[in-house]
Amino acid sequence: MGKLEGKTALIFGVSNDRSIGWGIAKAFHEEGAKLAFSYALPMEKRIMPLAQELGVEFVEPCDVTSDSELDEVFAKVEARLGTIDILVHAIAFANREDLMGRFVDTSRDGFLLAHNVSVYSFVALAHRARKLMPNGGSMMTLTYYGSQKVAPMYNVMGVAKASLEATTRYLAWDLGPEKIRVNAISAGPIRTLAASGISGFRDYLKQFSAIAPLHENVTIEQVGSAAAFLASDGAAGITGDILYVDNGYNIMGLATEAKE
Repeated sequence: MGKLEGKTALIFGVSNDRSIGWGIAKAFHEEGAKLAFSYALPMEKRIMPLAQELGVEFVEPCDVTSDSELDEVFAKVEARLGTIDILVHAIAFANREDLMGRFVDTSRDGFLLAHNVSVYSFVALAHRARKLMPNGGSMMTLTYYGSQKVAPMYNVMGVAKASLEATTRYLAWDLGPEKIRVNAISAGPIRTLAASGISGFRDYLKQFSAIAPLHENVTIEQVGSAAAFLASDGAAGITGDILYVDNGYNIMGLATEAKE
């Protein structure tokens, strides 16, 4: 019996079979959770085969910047699923030009777009999902260490992730009385569709594995396992936390070569 048996998880942000959202979905499935997906419309051709692979019957498009579309999706969730136990926010976006050059040159529109899609959407989802969690539950989002330290070329997304982490703490405080836990997973760099927009990402992957104490790059399976733990009753006392799944990279203050 899996540790998520009897639980229903609503996942926003599965995009393809290399996405972190997919790693989480697979881990939840292996632990016995019933899954529901919502996706950005351009990803329809990619997500449908994945949903079929895991037997996911609820698969609905949604533009998370549209309140009317969010209302519509959650109305469908309530009508077809009743209640949910887990909410996953695996959504982030910034204009490609704002992930190049200097952060100081970020446009107003680019700054607002990154925060609207990557941060406010979590608030919007939580606001609606809490009403479908009468018995409490677990909400989680995805962040990155560029929120804490400067990661060149991460630019506006680093600032958005810092905001997302603060949002996680404030949501945890607000929703605690409803027995809803809110956490974030700070994953190390993974070669996903989103990461492809970051200049020099392949070189950074090599540097990461050389510096991280475990001297390996992070996988979507590792993040999925951590997410399954946070969603489970085993993490009942954990909320408002940032769980690092980065092979120890965040503890390093000085780059050094691997030990023999």
